[in-house]
Amino acid sequence: MALPRILVLVLAGGAGGRLELLTEHRAKPAVPFAGVYRLLDFPLSNCQHAQIADVWVSVQFHPASLSEHLSNGRPWDLDRTTGGLMVLPPYQGEERGGWVEGTADSLWRYADLVRRARADALVVVSSDAVYTLDYREVVDAHLGSGAEVTMVTTEVAAADASRYGIVRVDGDRVVDYAYKPDEPATTTATNEVFVFTPTATLDRLEALAADAGEEGLADLGTHLLPAQTGDGAARAYPLTGYWRDVGTVPAYWAAHQDFVAEEPPLDLDDPRWPVHTRGGRHSAARVLRGADVERSLLSGGTRVAGTVRGSVLSPGVVVEAGATVVDSVLLPGVRVRSGATVTRAVLDDGVDVGPKAAIGGDGDIALVGRRARVDDGAVVAAGARFPDQPTA
Repeated sequence: MALPRILVLVLAGGAGGRLELLTEHRAKPAVPFAGVYRLLDFPLSNCQHAQIADVWVSVQFHPASLSEHLSNGRPWDLDRTTGGLMVLPPYQGEERGGWVEGTADSLWRYADLVRRARADALVVVSSDAVYTLDYREVVDAHLGSGAEVTMVTTEVAAADASRYGIVRVDGDRVVDYAYKPDEPATTTATNEVFVFTPTATLDRLEALAADAGEEGLADLGTHLLPAQTGDGAARAYPLTGYWRDVGTVPAYWAAHQDFVAEEPPLDLDDPRWPVHTRGGRHSAARVLRGADVERSLLSGGTRVAGTVRGSVLSPGVVVEAGATVVDSVLLPGVRVRSGATVTRAVLDDGVDVGPKAAIGGDGDIALVGRRARVDDGAVVAAGARFPDQPTA
């Protein structure tokens, strides 16, 4: 029996404004994670392990930041003559061309392409979470249920529930869906992985588009998912393993703390399910005489002569003798000079922390933008943004 044909659409086009300075010069899916990875590596690796060869990536903001990383899809076995990786940028020249204005709007704009693909199942995923999941298992459950949509769900903290699409489930049926409700009825959230029956979903989307008015289709949770749920056409597939949304600076920092724990929630080098990324050209990490390193991730090309605790150092980071880095995330090329301290902070690419400068402290996460220079002896307080990010 032939395997069902699966098409995966990775929605990588959002502005990522909640990540603040980290997405000022790069697309959200291109944000580094755990030293050597990018957020986009997680859905693409899930596709590879599920043996899904048709993967489309929809890009919009800062597309150049993704182009080099994606290359031709080789790290995820997507460099194929037929099928494989296809990048979908905004375009002009057709009625549905132009700037995408939400996830459902994106799907509507690509509807003709999706129909021509003749897939048995359409998997739509975001790229701002850290998790592993066999998409093919979810597709098999979906096709066996007769549903129009299967929503992958996870449990979230009650304080965070209003950030997500929240569902009530009876057995495997989704009986209620609320998009970012002010007063969530449950803590069961959709984790931005959806399996759709293509023709039925696109037909429904066309009907919704005709009635949407000036608001438009917006996001999947605005009109489409509530309509499918209301007609009894939605099912739930619970994800019981680790899942972490990293779409805000505090969540991004907290996810890194998960991975410097004694027992991290995922083994990113698990031979049964490794997370793949575009390879770099870096030498081994160097821990020099006098260094004190504890509970941290050191990427290739790092050089540590100071103190590093509970932190993630990306390729090319230098921590000089007498410098201290605690509970922080340092992206590629950061240099922390002698006598400086970095505490509970995220430092973007190429940041130069001058001697005896102090960044962060007890309290909210401090964030320093790409290639910023923190002057000798300067102080960037806990929770601060440097340089100041202009408000909209």
